[in-house]
Amino acid sequence: MKTTNNGNDVKTIYQSLAELEVTHQPAALCTVVKTSGSTPRHSTSKMLVYPDGRILGTVGGGELENRVRKEALDSLKDGKPRLLAYNMTDPARGDPGVCGGQVEVFVEPILPPPMVVVLGGGHVGKAVAHLAKWLGLRVAVSDDRPEFCTPEANPAADEFYNCPMAELPLNLTITPHTYLILTTRGSQVDVAGLPALLETPAGYIGVIGSRRRWSETVKGLNEAGITDEQLKRVHSPIGLGIGAETPEDGGSGKQMRDPRE
Repeated sequence: MKTTNNGNDVKTIYQSLAELEVTHQPAALCTVVKTSGSTPRHSTSKMLVYPDGRILGTVGGGELENRVRKEALDSLKDGKPRLLAYNMTDPARGDPGVCGGQVEVFVEPILPPPMVVVLGGGHVGKAVAHLAKWLGLRVAVSDDRPEFCTPEANPAADEFYNCPMAELPLNLTITPHTYLILTTRGSQVDVAGLPALLETPAGYIGVIGSRRRWSETVKGLNEAGITDEQLKRVHSPIGLGIGAETPEDGGSGKQMRDPRE
């Protein structure tokens, strides 16, 4: 088990929580909320568990801490807090210790606000970024063309990633709370970039475009070795069939009967 809890680490739980707020990274805060009898740690003792298993602080060490750590990692996956209760009496009965007391630990997942990443900063991408920001989400724009990846070109974005789509996972930590929307300039861009995105735990991957374009993209991805099973993660076309004509509608700016055709 990896740990940051050692004599050389003077960082406090509260400092680390502040860093999580700034960097928009997840972790789970585990707090001893109730004890009775003899227990390894007193009430209010805290431990921070990171997604890679590292910990800061302690709720008692040993098997107790190992179980709490596992529950904390699960909380980061399902986003739900949990109140854990343990007897510390008889390991033969399944207890995590022999201290003789009881302990309760509250596990609270600390999750970053959802982020929408718009891949393709052109007219449609700009409109999508604007809408996502209006809805109160964090917004990033990614484009391999520098001129489309600036605050001037996309004022609604909070972050910018000027790189090819395939390199985005190297520059941005993509989590289950990251939602990827592809508004790129062509099927060939999606074919080159989507395989890398499919390797991430992104909570959503959607591609704007016509059914014909998506069919061409699927063909190219299949030829590149991506299976139909893998492509079940991708939603395309996305949006509603409202006869979109403008970027704000989800269209290309040209007359269209139905953007999903």
